[in-house]
Amino acid sequence: MCLVNILGNLLIILAIYLDSHLHTPMYFFLCNLSFNDICINMTTIPKMLVNILTGDQSITYTGCLTQDAFVMISSYWENFLLAVMAYDCYVAIIHPLRYTVIMKPCLCVLLVMVSLFVSIVDALLHTLLLLRLSFCRDPEVPQFFSEFAHIIKLSCSDTFTDNLIILIAVCVFAGVPLSGIISSCIHIVSSVLRMPSSGGKQKAFSNCGSHLSVVCLFYRTGAGVYISSAMTDSSRKTAVVSVMYSVVPQILNPFIYSLRNRGMKVALRNLMNRIASV
Repeated sequence: MCLVNILGNLLIILAIYLDSHLHTPMYFFLCNLSFNDICINMTTIPKMLVNILTGDQSITYTGCLTQDAFVMISSYWENFLLAVMAYDCYVAIIHPLRYTVIMKPCLCVLLVMVSLFVSIVDALLHTLLLLRLSFCRDPEVPQFFSEFAHIIKLSCSDTFTDNLIILIAVCVFAGVPLSGIISSCIHIVSSVLRMPSSGGKQKAFSNCGSHLSVVCLFYRTGAGVYISSAMTDSSRKTAVVSVMYSVVPQILNPFIYSLRNRGMKVALRNLMNRIASV
């Protein structure tokens, strides 16, 4: 699964880089999303494979905090990238004539960099919260990677302040992008339904359908993780749901974008022809 994820997302990045027709804001954001999907898997899967091969399921305290920080950076960055891509779809559908004026290259780079910066700041905030906690025993994380929600439960310190800050951070850093995505989708759907031609509707839904599929997959699996961790004490069930959240969406994203997007199909076909001719 890890190899499929890396190969699929690398093919998307190479296809976009080599095809000048795909040098647009939409595919620039898609490149960053594919790169982030690779990072999420490379943060968790290699350590898990080492644990399986060696039979040693331990991780150092520093390694635990480091892995948790990178997992949070990747998760929040994906959240922001999906919001930015939703805004890109919104501009393309609602303001098609002003699209190139609004979505300038400098703005696209700025949106990606600000999203990454905010994700890093939020991850550092969570890591600093973990540093102030103390553990009364050898903690066992019921998970195949270091996840903040599970680590904080193992602390013998008072975690009220930590949970309060986490709740505020989640509402701001996850709630605001999600609200932007929902608002963009509502405006897009209402605008498309008002289009007189069926061809225009089909083209609009084709351009934004892939993104909406990825958004639904990401948030449904993410919600499943937190609902399952809150409603069940089974570490096995929680681990299975976490695999669905941290591995499966990153594998399916390349297939969703390549199978539902005509431009990506052509670019991938050209890339495969180049590879075959070498």
